[in-house]
Amino acid sequence: MDATELAQLLTPDGMALLDRTPAVSDGGEIVRVVARLRREGHDPALVAAVLTQAKLRQKARGKFGDFASRMLFTEAGLEQATRLAVAAQHAGRFAAAGLRRVADLGCGIGGDAMAMAALDLAVTAVDRDEVTAAVATHNLALWPDARVELGDAAAFDLSRVDGVWMDPARRTSGHSDTRRLADPDDWSPSLDTVFAAATRTPTGVKLGPGVDRDLIPDTAEAQWTSVDREVVELALWFGPLARPGIRRAATVIGSHGIAELTSDADSEDVEVGSIGDYLYEPDGAVIRARLIGDLARSFDGRMLSDGIAYVTADRPVTTPFAQGFRVLDTLPLDVKQLSARLAADGVGTVEIKKRGVDVDPAQFRKRLRLRGGSRQATLVLTRLEGRHTAVLCERLPQAAG
Repeated sequence: MDATELAQLLTPDGMALLDRTPAVSDGGEIVRVVARLRREGHDPALVAAVLTQAKLRQKARGKFGDFASRMLFTEAGLEQATRLAVAAQHAGRFAAAGLRRVADLGCGIGGDAMAMAALDLAVTAVDRDEVTAAVATHNLALWPDARVELGDAAAFDLSRVDGVWMDPARRTSGHSDTRRLADPDDWSPSLDTVFAAATRTPTGVKLGPGVDRDLIPDTAEAQWTSVDREVVELALWFGPLARPGIRRAATVIGSHGIAELTSDADSEDVEVGSIGDYLYEPDGAVIRARLIGDLARSFDGRMLSDGIAYVTADRPVTTPFAQGFRVLDTLPLDVKQLSARLAADGVGTVEIKKRGVDVDPAQFRKRLRLRGGSRQATLVLTRLEGRHTAVLCERLPQAAG
């Protein structure tokens, strides 16, 4: 979407047309909607922009819920936007620290700024891209204490605010078909600029969850967050936004609500031991935060193998920080033996997980030649006592709120 398309969309007629255009994904339905709108005399460019927005609104419901139905998006902006549940956690940090005037530098389409404004914080949202800033202006229009500025985040006058939230652009510029930038010096603002600001102003920073841990300053609280088992970000907190005595945090958001595991440092792994009756796969946020050892100690677990993020134990536990499985058997990682065993057990559907072995789960499933049995099972392909092993399991119920 370019500036001309956005200007046309933001007219009263354009917004009215968008609000009454349903989200469509089926190709035939799209053709029928386009034909109807053109028969009504609407400009073809406006019709295309409206349909794009309708599809993006539907896609955005997973991140923004009902708010998506009144928001505008760019494709790249939606992909990079913070989920509303996570943005609410960010905003809560600033509110709890008593920071009332906050700058959202590199605001994108305004997801984090929306959450801050909803907590009655005075938000100045800044983005260097004209179209993105205009989209953020629309999305923040409900909140009188929120404003959007077109500008360079690195040049923002920090004395204007009490605290700063930064989401450095880690992809090439554009509204679609962007590519990831690997070098932190190429981010906008650069990571050095971000950390320099953090020495002067209470600062929170959103980074990708897989960022090099060597880049994390010792002065920061590092918080990895997962949503429905997907690790979505690493947030670094400085000054009063960092909690006393906490340097590592794994925040897990799901049907159970919000749960958190914290420590003052990376935790040491527990000892490797024999496989027990139960196997646990830690949540990705726990793995990224290197808190597997603390999790294992909480239920007397032991590592299944050195360097592999599976924990085994002798009793069942329900925890939001790991998926649990009851161990049924351990078998050699041999397709013929596994296929015969699954057939004998009447297993027709198998979930395949793997760590520490070079196996393509999709191809491995095809080679098993499942015969349509009624039972479900999980195969964990891993190393056990130095040997490639398949652990036959069944899932335990997950933690619920």
